Amino acid sequence: MERLNYFNYFTEIEEHFWRKRGAHILVSPLDWAIVETWQKAGIPLEAVLRGIDRAFESYQRSRRGLGGRPLKSLAYCVDAVLEAAVELQQATAGAGPEPSRRKPSPEPFSRAELCGYLQRNAERLRAAAEKFRSTENGAGLAAQLEQTAARLAELELGLSASGPLDLQELERRLTVLEEKLAAALTASADETLLLSLRRELDRALTPYRQRMTAEQLAQLERQYLQKRLFEEHGVPRLSLFYLS
Repeated sequence: MERLNYFNYFTEIEEHFWRKRGAHILVSPLDWAIVETWQKAGIPLEAVLRGIDRAFESYQRSRRGLGGRPLKSLAYCVDAVLEAAVELQQATAGAGPEPSRRKPSPEPFSRAELCGYLQRNAERLRAAAEKFRSTENGAGLAAQLEQTAARLAELELGLSASGPLDLQELERRLTVLEEKLAAALTASADETLLLSLRRELDRALTPYRQRMTAEQLAQLERQYLQKRLFEEHGVPRLSLFYLS
């Protein structure tokens, strides 16, 4: 179950947040960006869920909570999640080496699921490349999208090899490709679009800005802008975290 939870990180957090709120709502782009900062920081799922629980307990004792107003965003949970992560790290450090008697966990994805995921993303990358190719100064970005689609096709061929799946290595390769795409999208983004996205982020962050440090805000801004640029241009996210 640990590897399953690892690759279902976003889904597990989203569903836990829904359960705590008591309502099935769409998680906002800001919330997804927050989850991405936790994932990239290596915060364990257990710590995130524990921190969300604590944040809800704290909120229910607050004036807004007592007044019946629901907790609307994961931004309220940032401090509690970081505290839970530190506590879990300290507890793990004092627990000594982990015994090696646990049975291997099953693979969270089949080869067919992985191949289908890579194929779909390659098709979306080629479609996005066609759009950029028809725009002024878009040839370079279109070429990068095509190259990334070709790399996904190569990775798909590698999945046909016999032997166990190395999902961690596949995830590393997909993450590198995604980071290169993010850098290219940011570098080629229109100034007007970037300003619009930053204003959008500022509006979403206004109620929570005082609860975050400058470093947290900077990380969240990077993740939010990256997510929204991918969405604006129809470019798929490549990480296995998005295979659900």
